[in-house]
Amino acid sequence: METVQLHEAKARLSELVDRAQSGEEVVISRHGRAVAKLVGYVPKRGVRRLGLLRGKIKFRKGWDDPLPDDILAAFEGRE
Repeated sequence: METVQLHEAKARLSELVDRAQSGEEVVISRHGRAVAKLVGYVPKRGVRRLGLLRGKIKFRKGWDDPLPDDILAAFEGRE
């Protein structure tokens, strides 16, 4: 892990990003104190499984009925 001063990091940003992308970590410091760490981005790629909650969630009859006029008016700001 390399430590680079902020001024130097500004000048070499492209190179430092390439290094972080390849797996290295770069610490950026200001006045000798570490202030940031540059690491590569690894997107989460999980397998999505459909139907995990099937049978576990129950909806009451009428759950999607229209709202009463007074409540709808409050949501729309026309009280």
